[in-house]
Amino acid sequence: MTVRITSLPEPAAPPVPDGGLGALSTEKGNLPLDSVDVHAAVSGLAASVTVVQGFRNPYDVPLEATYVFPLPDRAAVTSLRMEAADRVVDGVLKERGQARQEYDTAIASGRRAAIAEEDRPDVFTMRVGNILPGERVTVRLVLNQPLPFEATSTARDALHGTAGTSGGPGTSQASPGGSEASRASAGEATFRFPLVVAPRYIPGAALDGAPAGSGVAADTDAVPDASRITPPVLLPGFPNPVALSLTVEIDPAALPLSEIRSALHVVAEESSDAGGGDRVTVRLRPGERLNRDFILRLVYGTPAAGDASLTLTPDAEGDEGTFTFTVLPSTETRPARPRDVVLVLDRSYSMQGWKMVAARRAAARIVDTFTPDDRFAVMSFDNTVEFPPALGAALAAGTDRNRFRAVEYLATVNARGGTEMLEPLEQAAALLHQPGSGRDRVLLLVTDGQVGNEDQILDHLAPALRDVRVHTVGIDRAVNAGFLNRLASVGGGHVELVESEDRLDEAMERVHHRVGAPLLTDLSLRPDGLEFIADTIAPKRLGSIFPGVPLVVTGRYRGEPSGTIVLHGRAPDGSPREHRAQAVRTDAPMAAALWARAHLRDLEDSYAAHGSLALEQRIVATSLRFGVLCRFTAFVAIDTRVATEGQTPHRVTQPVELPDGWDQSAGYGSAAPDSLLTSRAVPAASAGLPPQSAPPSPSAPPTPFAPSAPPPPSPPPAPGAPRVVPAARRARPARPSGPSRGSSRRDAYAGLDDDRYLVEDDLDVPDFLKAGPPASTPPSPAPTPRAEGTGQGGSGGSASAVPSAGTQPTSEPPLPDASALTWPWNTLKEELDRMEAVHAADHRAHLVGTTLPILSAILTDGRALTPQTREILTQTVKELELLRDDTAARSLAEERADQLVIDVWSRTLSTLKKLLTHQPPPPSRPSFWKRSR
Repeated sequence: MTVRITSLPEPAAPPVPDGGLGALSTEKGNLPLDSVDVHAAVSGLAASVTVVQGFRNPYDVPLEATYVFPLPDRAAVTSLRMEAADRVVDGVLKERGQARQEYDTAIASGRRAAIAEEDRPDVFTMRVGNILPGERVTVRLVLNQPLPFEATSTARDALHGTAGTSGGPGTSQASPGGSEASRASAGEATFRFPLVVAPRYIPGAALDGAPAGSGVAADTDAVPDASRITPPVLLPGFPNPVALSLTVEIDPAALPLSEIRSALHVVAEESSDAGGGDRVTVRLRPGERLNRDFILRLVYGTPAAGDASLTLTPDAEGDEGTFTFTVLPSTETRPARPRDVVLVLDRSYSMQGWKMVAARRAAARIVDTFTPDDRFAVMSFDNTVEFPPALGAALAAGTDRNRFRAVEYLATVNARGGTEMLEPLEQAAALLHQPGSGRDRVLLLVTDGQVGNEDQILDHLAPALRDVRVHTVGIDRAVNAGFLNRLASVGGGHVELVESEDRLDEAMERVHHRVGAPLLTDLSLRPDGLEFIADTIAPKRLGSIFPGVPLVVTGRYRGEPSGTIVLHGRAPDGSPREHRAQAVRTDAPMAAALWARAHLRDLEDSYAAHGSLALEQRIVATSLRFGVLCRFTAFVAIDTRVATEGQTPHRVTQPVELPDGWDQSAGYGSAAPDSLLTSRAVPAASAGLPPQSAPPSPSAPPTPFAPSAPPPPSPPPAPGAPRVVPAARRARPARPSGPSRGSSRRDAYAGLDDDRYLVEDDLDVPDFLKAGPPASTPPSPAPTPRAEGTGQGGSGGSASAVPSAGTQPTSEPPLPDASALTWPWNTLKEELDRMEAVHAADHRAHLVGTTLPILSAILTDGRALTPQTREILTQTVKELELLRDDTAARSLAEERADQLVIDVWSRTLSTLKKLLTHQPPPPSRPSFWKRSR
């Protein structure tokens, strides 16, 4: 194989102790993280990656450094090693609380230690403690990850031009000039490695007590670990503080490699015939910043479409093993059945700039694919939900006129406000809740995914997505791929990530094929001569098979490594289809770890929806048995030698880069535009927490700090203006000292020039690390915009719920917040909160469109309910179903029909309150991210 070689200089060595040219340097020293080295070895459709983080202590006291960093969301982290001076310490995977306790004990006793914890599937925290003055410590992580793959047809390749043509700026390609015949069966694998955790919007009301982490956002009832996933951000214009080195060695294995494309970075390629095969090494150009994903696309020749394969990898010990079943479907599309499609567009502030332009184009491309037989709805959201004025909040036929109206509306959408994502997704699911229609139901979300309440969103949406396919389009150069993959997995759909406008057309072509008719639905696996181990199949929901998109299913088996697996499904015309594969025994060292990672992610999503002690114990046991890091475990490395005299180390949180392409003048993490990034980004100060020798004054106001105010009220909409539906407000306990809902990011940098906010500190640290967060006073609530046709405001502020007409005041003690309850009481409490905020004119629509689906989902969920609870819910559902019957409503006089709605509403409210009165007490066990036993 011949690969074009781009000559580039060798990467620079890590900076010397004084920082070196280009490091963020002051008279007192540099930030602790000085280098990140990534080495990936790609073999076929999997990669083994080693990440080495280098920390240097520029101070004259011991240092504890904290670094919040991303990793690929599907990667299995399998080992950790800490190296300092002449000491090499291998990490041990332990239950998270135990690992934390051992780490804290080691730091207190003066020993070096490092701990790696997972906070999201793609967000991790590294803490390295007792780094001696002038000392350099490296921490090495090893992980394995699968590469997503999609087959392409000749026609689709022709759409994007010929191989070997140069890409746009920042794009590097290598092509051997394969024939058109070989390109007809081409497929593309993607190696994506994230390099920065982007700012995330944190909704909810601030929680009391100490924060869970050292980030800039307050923990809230919607995101109780927000302070662990919101690292401080460097001010724009700072020199590059971290030396980045990234190398990818590619072994095509049995797949012919025909092209390599780098999407966002300039790379050098070198080919080699060492080892008896064509290998390519791709090296990143020196001097790059940690501010965007590294994306490498590999174009392979593929086996014949329709092939299925089954590999069995026995464990080293025992009679169990891991199976991997793969089906590569044809790229040919089938005629689509009539569809109901709801398109949800994120228009929040983080979408400013090229992302908003690309999102509008993507949404318009999707609308243009609808046919008159389809029905669709379009909505955009920030703090409020908007619908096109000419289409309204309902499904409309996909006629030329309606599609034109939708595209006309999309052209007017601009970025603004906060990312209140839960409510629009709930509304979209409600629009699609039409069982028995015989139509494909599709929810399509276009967003950058930069939210912190992923668990809350998945918990609320999962019951409503049982018969809905969810596809997500992530637009960003540092996209929240972990959340978008989780949401698509729960919805049985797929993810398409767009990192630039240049890739938009290619990405939307793929989305078009996925939104169209799937090749197979109603999938199920049946073993023949092979014994499955119960409840080990990953992914948990098999979803559907789409043109050119492989289905990969992994699981565990017991017994002899032989047999067959048959995949059953139904074609669009209802006829049965199957794919059968005969087992082939292999020795694939990554197989068990990749299965464990996928299975643990499914279990963690189940825990987010209905956590239990038994499920937690199962997650921990699986993680420890297979040596794969998860949210309930942590890798901890502890040196046996005492390095310090028990002196408390100075704590510094490493600031991260603002993602490339983000508007530096916009506010992120809040609902308001008047909170500028320049008042949030770090001149490294919030990175260095005030040392314990200089604690804040006891009289100082508590953090979190005052949020920015929500946008001013909008004027009444003019005729023909977009219809605005406010995000439903949930009743929250009053927290006068905390930030408003939707603006919980700590405003830790406003007023930084004021001398009274400087912290006295006699440590030998840079001056900019001495600046502490400003004190604040509780913000006065700002008015919220009123929605057309309703009597309530949007969710940009922290207003209390508005009582609905017909609701009688009660003298009963207040019910606990939903976040303190377990299933199904948390779901019932959330619905009760929603009902208490609904205007009287909307009672019937809410009962039929929201309350009925939620209660029905609880009854059909399959989890245990007490006989009394099931009987009460069943009776309520029957009453709501009668109300839904339009024929019965028409047979009543108007006054009687109104009275019927009032009566049903009142009884439903009363029923929910009675059920919640008997709910179990909240669990006393602390959240796993705060646990330290």
